[in-house]
Amino acid sequence: MAHGAANLVISELRERIQHLEGTSARNKHVLPFGIPEIDDRLPGGGLAFGALHEFAGGGAGTVDGAAAALLVAGIAAQTKGQVVWCLTRPDLFFPALAQVGLHPNRVIFVESDREEDVLASMEEALAYGGLGAVVGELVRLPMTASRRLHLAAEKTGTIGLAVRRWRRQTEATDYGQPTAASTRWRVSVLSSEELPVPGVGRARWFLELLRVKAGECAEFEVSACDATGQIAMSYSGREQNGRTASRA
Repeated sequence: MAHGAANLVISELRERIQHLEGTSARNKHVLPFGIPEIDDRLPGGGLAFGALHEFAGGGAGTVDGAAAALLVAGIAAQTKGQVVWCLTRPDLFFPALAQVGLHPNRVIFVESDREEDVLASMEEALAYGGLGAVVGELVRLPMTASRRLHLAAEKTGTIGLAVRRWRRQTEATDYGQPTAASTRWRVSVLSSEELPVPGVGRARWFLELLRVKAGECAEFEVSACDATGQIAMSYSGREQNGRTASRA
């Protein structure tokens, strides 16, 4: 076999292996947080495109759930193209989305009566391709459904963002069950940043990386998304005390 032909066969075999492993070249693109402490924990240095990522509030309350939705909005704001947001409750506050960089003019809202329809809409949007991100608000995310979403995202290279939002504590009982999401995050609200004058400072979140493929779990205290969707490390409270102790 000629040297050139052998190289062609090897190249084709590598592409087939990459496809089977779900690591084709287009899926190696990532969306970094821009924070080394977080990006270093993620394969490739950020949230992978062509994959499904899962986010939830730290409790069943609306405050933590809203924080998770805002984090997802900030992530979607940093992508290019239209964003499809699938939901059953039209309770999003448009000025809040714009405040984290996601202008409502970029968002196509798909409202459904049932969660099964939300999953179907997400899958169709992910399979369509050419979108910045596809977001879906869900109470439950079964393994089979999450696998279908992940495969649809993988084929087009679109990033899928599942937001777990609950009305009641009982609805949160299945959270923690395995899903096909590449990463799983939990967001809890902390006291806002202190200001040198009376007033309310920038919101702060306790961000937990609960699961990541080929990586380890981690916790971070961060400042909430700014007008471009970017979060920042927060060195107040517990983390600042830890840094002080390490210097002693």
